[in-house]
Amino acid sequence: MKGFADKLAAKSPAFQRTYLGILAPSLVKSGNFDKYYQTLTDFDFMLAKINHPEFGVRSLIDDYKFIDNSQIFDNPERVKILKLIEGALELSAHLLNKNQVELLSQLWGRLLSFELPGIKAFLTITKQTQFQPWLRPLIPSLDPPGRTLLRTLTGHSSSVDAITITSNGKFLISGSNDKSLKVWNLETGREDFSLRGHTDKINTIAVTPNGKLLISGSSDKTIKVWNLDTKTEVFIFKGHTDQITSVTITPSNKRVLSASEDKTIKVWNLKTRRAIKTLTGHSKKVNHLALMSYDRLIISGSDDKTLKVWDLETGSELIH
Repeated sequence: MKGFADKLAAKSPAFQRTYLGILAPSLVKSGNFDKYYQTLTDFDFMLAKINHPEFGVRSLIDDYKFIDNSQIFDNPERVKILKLIEGALELSAHLLNKNQVELLSQLWGRLLSFELPGIKAFLTITKQTQFQPWLRPLIPSLDPPGRTLLRTLTGHSSSVDAITITSNGKFLISGSNDKSLKVWNLETGREDFSLRGHTDKINTIAVTPNGKLLISGSSDKTIKVWNLDTKTEVFIFKGHTDQITSVTITPSNKRVLSASEDKTIKVWNLKTRRAIKTLTGHSKKVNHLALMSYDRLIISGSDDKTLKVWDLETGSELIH
């Protein structure tokens, strides 16, 4: 008897694309949950979906999410099995995006520890339908789903030195030693886009509270302002004589504060694009900044072993 892969291969490319795209949602919509479960535990279907150039692993994961939106699934064990498979795919997505042949090894390494009969049956069937050589884990060797790790984001070519999250919680932004900034969609785990322009590593980043602008500070001694909607560099703040170590933004979206290894703190006006003040008093590099009170007080920490509290309006040091 022909399996899913053989039947699909006999169809036209246009049919294959349409069928793979609508199969899971149409089964849920029609209430055919037995067939939905069989499809999402069919290794041939999984392989076909992640290997199709217009779908991939993220589209396959989305097929499992239909179970979250339906109140009709009345088989708790099947729901648990599908959620475990979905979780295993989430944890493996960063690898499967690059190398789909790892699918079977990843599923075995992440699901082997579960004693559910349905999981055991699923793994046995996947092993029988895999005809290419593969690395079979003999013990649970990878992080299983259901624990604290949800997904891994990969894409930078060097160390990640700064991260922040937009105020709406939808996007993660990272700065790296590879001189790039990356904007990630936290819901899908995918990279939305990259920003390049710095000539040295990026040490610190911040996003305006309204989520419109991204501020990055680099070892190239500059602070860049980026528009997240247009995905472009807007302008550059220059004035520090050594690498930037920390940036922060006032809640009013009006001022950027920066700290540097040149021992100073600068206050910049986002509208005029000019430095308003330079705060001096630390005897060694300033490592970090934190706002205290709305647009008024700032705390700085330095290699000189001190914390200083500054009044932003007067530029004077209040406590050290």
